[in-house]
Amino acid sequence: MTDQQLVPDWLSNPEVVLLRDVATAVLHLAAVGDLDAFALPYPSSAQRALDALVLQCLRNGATPPAGVPEMMRWARARPLSSWPLDQLPPDLFDTADRLIDEGSGEPAQLCHELAVRGYGDSTGRQYDRLVIHEAMRACRAMSAPESYTAFRRLLVTRPVLTEEEWVEVSCDLFLDPVRFLVEEIYAPVPAGFRRDGSYMCCHRCLTLLHPVSDTGWWCERDQCRHRGPAPHGRELVAAQVGELRQLRKPLRLFVTGPGQAETSLESELRALGLTVEMWPNFDSYDVRVTFPDGHVWAVDVKDWAHPAFLGRSATAVRAEPPYDEACWVVPEFRVRARRDYLGSYARERGAQAGGLRLLTDRQLVRAARLRLSGDRGPDAFIGPLPTGTEEPSGPGRRATGNRPADNTTPAEDAGQDGVDDA
Repeated sequence: MTDQQLVPDWLSNPEVVLLRDVATAVLHLAAVGDLDAFALPYPSSAQRALDALVLQCLRNGATPPAGVPEMMRWARARPLSSWPLDQLPPDLFDTADRLIDEGSGEPAQLCHELAVRGYGDSTGRQYDRLVIHEAMRACRAMSAPESYTAFRRLLVTRPVLTEEEWVEVSCDLFLDPVRFLVEEIYAPVPAGFRRDGSYMCCHRCLTLLHPVSDTGWWCERDQCRHRGPAPHGRELVAAQVGELRQLRKPLRLFVTGPGQAETSLESELRALGLTVEMWPNFDSYDVRVTFPDGHVWAVDVKDWAHPAFLGRSATAVRAEPPYDEACWVVPEFRVRARRDYLGSYARERGAQAGGLRLLTDRQLVRAARLRLSGDRGPDAFIGPLPTGTEEPSGPGRRATGNRPADNTTPAEDAGQDGVDDA
């Protein structure tokens, strides 16, 4: 019996589906400043979500929201675990899970995962995936893997561009194959990011901070907020920097943020003396690590708020370029912030994942140090443990080479994991 068969298929639970509809409505309404003054009718997705929520509340004997504005207030003020939905799977949501961040009023990352990263007809049409796939197509056509790597680094390291920086990027020859995409994915920054004529960047994640009070700033990245108030980075005075551009939000959330976790791992592993290749073979996976004895790890970095959704998305890491062991990695703060994160992932992981393990970034670096020291015990091993045993089969390369079968078309799907990271 597979892992997936051991638990109910909660993704088809009617109340989970209902919350996904509400999350979709929240994203559609996110740009509306004053819902009470909003000209009717509301977007059809919002009205459908409200109708379904009202009906379910009445069925459960609870008082429903009086309208779309009140539904949005629920999304901001009420943890999902307190909504009057009595058929939700136990422990699926906790007291920290809201669709809208209480302090800033911005949709939470969980909201995006429910509505955008979830399982629905629109998954293949997500903006960030389309951008990454188009970049791969263009760079493959030009036989330019270095251009794809330069494009990915651009999205990770430069989410905000001043007018002068925009000119610099426009002249970068490595980006020629994807020039048309660069011009599309950077958009002028709305005035709502500005306070007293200036913009403020987050020192940690480099994205623009949102002004949330007369003096406060809010970072849209979960990891930054978990580590405390956003440290102020670059202050950009509008009169001096000219037209400011930033990556569109899906790319900031699902490419820039996880990409920074990838490049952080790259730096740490290189500092250990390991050979590290980023996004090999047009993003078959995120990080390829080669040890002095030739042993190879393949690592995909994931940064999802909800471990159950991550577990359900788990699939074996692509076979090319070949490797000896593979795993997924999540930033350690996710595990500290949510009880039983790794256990929930493992319970929801299906047979298609082939036992793919999820480690924290700290566990991975520790495993690399142990392996470099000559340790061949379980703590220096990142691949799936052999069935029925508690330790790896032995040092060095396993007899199977730990190279999973590749059942997908490389030209179309290579690198899909690179945009599944939120």
